[in-house]
Amino acid sequence: MRIVSEQDTSSDKRATHKRFTFYKAAMLSPYYVTVRRRIFRQLVESMLFEGIVAHTVMEGVAGTTWTIAGMSLSGQPVVYAFDGTRRHTFGRIRMNKGPVIRQAEESASEAESIGLFLLEIAGAIGADEQKVLHFIQELEQTLINDTMAQYKRHQEKLNLHELPYDDWESGIMDGHPYHPSYKSRIGFDMSDQQTFGPEFAEPIAPLWVAIRRERAQISHSFGTPNPGSSKWLQDQLGEQVLDKFTARIRQAGVDPDQYILLPVHPWQWRVILTSVLAADIHNHHILPLGSAEEFYTAQQSIRTLANRTAPSKAYLKLPLSILNTSTGRVLAPHTVANAPIITDWLKRITSHDPYLRDELRVILLGEVAGISYDNSHIPSPLQPKSYGALACIWRESIHTQLEKEESAIPFNALCALDTDERPFIAPWIERYGIERWLDELLKASISPIIHFLYAHGIALESHAQNMALVHREGLPVRVALKDFHDGIRFTRDGLSDAADCPDLVQTPEYHQRINRNSFIETPDFSAVRDFVHDAFFFINLGELAIFLQEQFGLDEITFWNKARLLIEQYQMRFPEHNERYSQFYLFEPLIGVEQLTARRLFPDTELRIHQVANPLSRHSS
Repeated sequence: MRIVSEQDTSSDKRATHKRFTFYKAAMLSPYYVTVRRRIFRQLVESMLFEGIVAHTVMEGVAGTTWTIAGMSLSGQPVVYAFDGTRRHTFGRIRMNKGPVIRQAEESASEAESIGLFLLEIAGAIGADEQKVLHFIQELEQTLINDTMAQYKRHQEKLNLHELPYDDWESGIMDGHPYHPSYKSRIGFDMSDQQTFGPEFAEPIAPLWVAIRRERAQISHSFGTPNPGSSKWLQDQLGEQVLDKFTARIRQAGVDPDQYILLPVHPWQWRVILTSVLAADIHNHHILPLGSAEEFYTAQQSIRTLANRTAPSKAYLKLPLSILNTSTGRVLAPHTVANAPIITDWLKRITSHDPYLRDELRVILLGEVAGISYDNSHIPSPLQPKSYGALACIWRESIHTQLEKEESAIPFNALCALDTDERPFIAPWIERYGIERWLDELLKASISPIIHFLYAHGIALESHAQNMALVHREGLPVRVALKDFHDGIRFTRDGLSDAADCPDLVQTPEYHQRINRNSFIETPDFSAVRDFVHDAFFFINLGELAIFLQEQFGLDEITFWNKARLLIEQYQMRFPEHNERYSQFYLFEPLIGVEQLTARRLFPDTELRIHQVANPLSRHSS
């Protein structure tokens, strides 16, 4: 029995008091209002853009005023009004920086309750009542989490230009620029947010467990040691820690050769696994071993951890049974199994393609190994609790891929502002000029995406967190791509070499039922094309186009003309792909984009896709 000392108790009290004091200061700071207004903006913008709510538009001398009518909880009419602009980029609606105004009973004031807004318009849009209430919780939690993050950010005022890539991952803390519940993290409490949120960059020591070999589903890339082998474990843990863990397995009275080791996120162990897999822990199917000697910090995606003790070692992608930006963050077993298989396929394509390999020098951060826990022995009605809850994907570190004088930043850093409201990219644009800088950026980012699509028939989900920009002193040179385990899409008839397509583990019916947009193979060519549009052009380049106009005066039409010209020049250079230029026609006047907010308000009984104006279309300018 461990005796808790007064020193331990005092230390815990100090930590709790520190977190409470920080939370209180953040909630009372002006950043609470700033973040609330941002969430309101993104919520209203997305609802209008996705056609969820009826509205009226009034043109005035100072700009355009948009209004949404609703009904108060007492049955009185209310109107929400705001100023905004419809942009050329995908027809997006952008509100001005001012607040949303609530007009009721001949009085008008700033709308201060996001929850009240949704409740007052829910009847008019026919939203599902339970979905609305849960969405309100997501938005309110986003408000708390981002307020704490922004308060910390403005306290520290880090100059990210002087820091390595891993610090950019925690320092760029703005979250999804379109999704209104961009930091919901349902499942985390206030203390968890400060301990495990990427914005706080606190050191995280993954716990290690041993699982019975017959319960382990293993996958690894060609040339990567089996993650159940002693060589792999020595590389990951070092001989001293491995010996310590092996001794603990023996102390449990079992044979170490019958077990496989994998890391676990501390939160996942404490909150989820000790409960839902308690019987398996009791029965020695799972043995807790303790933590190793290296520490990690969370990347923007929260569940991916970067090794800060040895930065060249692989990133750990670990399940977190939380809900963030519409999606549960567990690791489905079929995606863990597919990760190294897809990595090998994409790397094989790249190694045999001189354009990707030699000219673009694209970096693929391979997911080289995966282990997931097989819960099939658990009664079927109880399996969803532990589905995807215990697993790991090892992803190559970007530090092993960069050449001398190259640096990397997350792609969404291009649209970020520092604490003085100055764009992070401003020094680079001042140095190289916006025309040259943008031309190099578009070449580096668009070229590999369209080449995978046109030359090989594969769409990559390269949204902001799945792409990193590699630069030399701020001048873009190439990109690094990642997150392949469920981030590609293809139709077999559109592949350049269908015979080379690997056998992938199919998406289980249960998983498809809870996430209808989670699939890799489809017979629909337009679904493959729009996968690129939605992730890359709509999010990555769409945000950048608007940002460059707002911050540097570069016209959006000029931006998209440059992007279209680059694609047209590519097509002239590679006429051998003419058939796929038609199959995956990127210049359609309308393209399909996922309705991220509609998914939070209506039952998930269908794919929520709507058709939007395509700025790449020759008719758009």
